[in-house]
Amino acid sequence: MAVDVRSLVKDYPGGVRGIDGLSFKVGYGEIYGLIGPNGSGKTTVLRILSTLLKPTSGRASVYGFDVVRNSSSVREIISYLPEEAGAYRGMKGREYLKFILGFRFEGRELKLALEEAESLSGLGEDLERNVKSYSKGMKRLLSLAATLAVKPKLAILDEPTAGLDVERSLEIRRAISKYNEDSGVTILLSSHNMLEVEYLCHRVGILYKGKLIAEGSPNELERRYNAKNLEEVFLSAVRGA
Repeated sequence: MAVDVRSLVKDYPGGVRGIDGLSFKVGYGEIYGLIGPNGSGKTTVLRILSTLLKPTSGRASVYGFDVVRNSSSVREIISYLPEEAGAYRGMKGREYLKFILGFRFEGRELKLALEEAESLSGLGEDLERNVKSYSKGMKRLLSLAATLAVKPKLAILDEPTAGLDVERSLEIRRAISKYNEDSGVTILLSSHNMLEVEYLCHRVGILYKGKLIAEGSPNELERRYNAKNLEEVFLSAVRGA
């Protein structure tokens, strides 16, 4: 398994339980989507797998590396795009990509990774402009390109199209899908956009109050809940829980 989460618990101060005995697995090369209402624990899961948070109990591993005991090894094989990822406003787009990729590559490898990131971004001549002049959608494309072009084994994407218009959202979905097909990278993402999840994900896990209440491919879930689409599945699963 690319990701193996077992009986994961995360408690916060004040007795708030963000994750409650969560278990799920993600296979090699799979796009797995986590969906759920606000406060269901999606971002907490992603941050634990990114080694930014430590679980209270339970275990989680990425390609066999424990996220707590082997955190440095995990960080070497993942990339993480948070919901509010920023970019250095004073840099040009191309400079920003080179700066981020320079943490992983050098020499010819850096040159090739930069070319791939430029292509992934789809920003063309806009890469010569300062990031401070970019729209939110352009910044998101830039950040996504940097996240994928570091060639992770696992890319963790938190709300990759949050707040974007239809055109930019479609561009990002296409970039994610193509990169998964071309490179075989495993992708774990969270989203409130059910259309996006249905379009991108091979399997989906529905979280509610820190627990997994349903899991399967979009088609399997629609049959199980006698639903026309993933939005109806989501509503039925949460109401049932």
